[in-house]
Amino acid sequence: MGLVGGMLVAAGLLLLSIFNPPAFGAVRGFFSEITTPVASAFTWVRTSVAGVPEGVSSYVNVRGENARLKKQIADNELLVERARTLNQENRHLREMLKLHDVSTDAVVVARLVASSMGSTRRYATLNAGGWQGVKAGQPVRQPDGLIGQVVETSPNTARVLLIVDPESIVPVRRTRDGLPAIATGRGDGLLDIRSASVATMIFQPGDTFVTSGTGGIFSPNIPVARVIRTSRDIAVAQPSANPDALDFALVQATFLPDPTPTPSPKPSPSAKPKAGKK
Repeated sequence: MGLVGGMLVAAGLLLLSIFNPPAFGAVRGFFSEITTPVASAFTWVRTSVAGVPEGVSSYVNVRGENARLKKQIADNELLVERARTLNQENRHLREMLKLHDVSTDAVVVARLVASSMGSTRRYATLNAGGWQGVKAGQPVRQPDGLIGQVVETSPNTARVLLIVDPESIVPVRRTRDGLPAIATGRGDGLLDIRSASVATMIFQPGDTFVTSGTGGIFSPNIPVARVIRTSRDIAVAQPSANPDALDFALVQATFLPDPTPTPSPKPSPSAKPKAGKK
């Protein structure tokens, strides 16, 4: 019945198109209005379904490219940081070599390979020792200021007592008037400055201190510290050379060499007694 009905409708439309073209045009427009949205919907669905694999592929490619670019940025940042660190080390080394060239008492420029920062005892280790001329008692410094003093040596290493250690004592003088003082470590990265005389010394924030040369160990005029706050007759000072950013250091000979021991006189040979006459 459906096939016969369809054939009758088709025949009717054929006759209508032959004998009454305007009416056939109206019927055709009516059916177009009905079928066009349906056809458009099917076309959109077909196009969307066909574009799904391409969209998924594009998403995967974009995500992979994004991950690759992030990794490249991270690698570039690491390279930039390494370049900055290397440039800073090279700058410090050039400053140390320049200081070595102008110093008349320089022993060796060495790298500080270890430092005790986690306790109140503050030591550092140099990668130079007795074979490079380093001896116990010698001062260690940077261009910015004094670092400490060698306390132990081995053939290729040396242990340095930093000036911020509580056992460190450095004779200093104030630069603006030359008044003598003593700088001792606090164990917390700072220094205490005390008067070296019985008279009370008035300290002021900003006062700077350098080595005085007293004691014959440290050469005069090496920067040591700057006062940051005061408390009665004691001032708290910041070291001129930052102990937490040490890389290279210059070992110097002691300011006054050890006195040459006076040789003891050799005993004169005693005279042999003459043989008596028989």
